Amino acid sequence: MREASKNQSAAVIFDRDGVLNIDHGYVGDASRLEWMPGARRAIARLNGAGVLTIVATNQSGVARGFFDLAAVEALHDVMRADLAALGAHIDAFYVCPFHAEAKIAAWRHPDHPDRKPNPGMILRALADWRIDPARALMVGDKSSDIEAARRAGIAGALFPGGDLDDFLRGLGERGPPWAK
Repeated sequence: MREASKNQSAAVIFDRDGVLNIDHGYVGDASRLEWMPGARRAIARLNGAGVLTIVATNQSGVARGFFDLAAVEALHDVMRADLAALGAHIDAFYVCPFHAEAKIAAWRHPDHPDRKPNPGMILRALADWRIDPARALMVGDKSSDIEAARRAGIAGALFPGGDLDDFLRGLGERGPPWAK
């Protein structure tokens, strides 16, 4: 078992709105993107340490008809470009557009396995990227993010706002790979 975990990666899985970017409510347009202080620096530092950086985000704005998945992807493209300018990157984005009260019928689901607090997006990321659950951390700003982490069998950290890089460094007292 130990040998297998050596081949598995460490990862930080971020919620998006309220963690990587300021949550202005249904951020579906790149013109509304405002990075959280320290977010780009944190991602660049994690990249440099060989830690995977992944986003798992509920996007009920799609289900509610405020914007479509193409708008979400366009916003993620802007995030990628902003990070690339710093030599940084996000390894993968996992998006859940489903919601129990969706205006768009295609996105209506009473309890989709990907919608946090369900762990579907996290479990897919763990499998897709061969992430060692013992070396994974979910950073979210809501209790549903932390519950999704618990259900997926990984650590969770509730981000209270402020500088994201400082927050992650503060977790370093426990010695995780994401804090170094």
